Amino acid sequence: MNFLRRWKIRILLFFAVVGPGFITANVDNDAGGILVYSQAGAQFGHLLLWTLIPITLALIVVQEMSARMGAVTGKGLSDLIREEFGFRVTFFMMIGILIINFGNVVTEFIGIATSLELFGLSRFVTVPVCAVIVWLIVVKGQYKGVEKVFLTASFFYVVYIIAGVRAQPAWKDAMIATFKPPALAAFRNQAYLFMVIGVVGTTIAPWMQFYLQSSVVEKGVTRRQYKTSRLDVVTGCIFTDVVAWFIIVACAATLYVHGHHDIRYAADAAQALRPLAGDYAYILFAVGLFNASLFAASILPLSTAYTVCEGLGFESGVGKKFGEAPVFYWLYTLLIATGGAVVLWPGLPLIKIAILSQVVNGVVLPFVLLFMLLLINKKELMGQYVNTRLFNWVAWATTVMMIGLTVAWFWTLRAC
Repeated sequence: MNFLRRWKIRILLFFAVVGPGFITANVDNDAGGILVYSQAGAQFGHLLLWTLIPITLALIVVQEMSARMGAVTGKGLSDLIREEFGFRVTFFMMIGILIINFGNVVTEFIGIATSLELFGLSRFVTVPVCAVIVWLIVVKGQYKGVEKVFLTASFFYVVYIIAGVRAQPAWKDAMIATFKPPALAAFRNQAYLFMVIGVVGTTIAPWMQFYLQSSVVEKGVTRRQYKTSRLDVVTGCIFTDVVAWFIIVACAATLYVHGHHDIRYAADAAQALRPLAGDYAYILFAVGLFNASLFAASILPLSTAYTVCEGLGFESGVGKKFGEAPVFYWLYTLLIATGGAVVLWPGLPLIKIAILSQVVNGVVLPFVLLFMLLLINKKELMGQYVNTRLFNWVAWATTVMMIGLTVAWFWTLRAC
């Protein structure tokens, strides 16, 4: 009886703390992420599957660091950067994050527009309507209610696993490719390097660290709930990369095999799946894209508003009313309005914006990781919760790897 009672308490505690880690990891698979994973499968088949194991390990470590800092310090990441490194450094970082995240917000509205166009709905109707829905969810909701909506959206990603199974992939080849990197010659290919950076950038995006830490603080997670919060993070990271694996495999089994190597939008993957994998896979992929885009269109502006307001010292939080945090809500509103408006602007190279935003995430990631590593290893700030040697090794290795990939990519550009 005592054994069952202990497990009941643990399960209840898990569901009390679950949310920030699982939600943040799953927003990874947004419109930009689905586009990158689909393009990876369509262009290179299984050749990028091997990246998901080291990426998952790195994602778990980086996300756990964010959650731990939030639980121990009770402060958001940009808050800590301002306190430890000064206002000037924080200001320029906030400007950079604002620009990068705006590109990501535009990508989410591209996903909304193109996914619903597959069902014959005009973007001039769907984008404004969805922008209003996204705005109302956050501005008129309370933290617990908003979190429940986001958690529901997170579990909906299972449709991509179903779509991947229905695509009838070459399971044996996919499993071998997951554990066996390609020959070194692949890394001399500019397009391959570009895609590797994009996969890392969309999976471990800079904005995620700021949002997760702010969410942990707003949820009220403390050192006492830290271990349960860590389980939330690990579960979310594994689930999101399993979904990513199935998206790559589905597109490799259908698009790559049949010579469809170029995808302009994530919706193109769904459209191309229709004659190859059937209507069911097509509908699942399209509905999944809409869910992912609407979900991320709520989170990304929210993350940006958290980051900028914390960094510049303004009140922030979904738990506060509009009048209590006006800058936070106005910035959130402005990002949604302008992000949706850009998608409706004729003639803009939306696909270039979408893919480039994910690659820029990967290029900028090392700078965010450097700040995180400096902060989390400060004994006076973290006490006994400083990084272990293993966590430091993985985080530094991720930072160095991303710098190396970026330099190699720029070198291939120079050679062209």
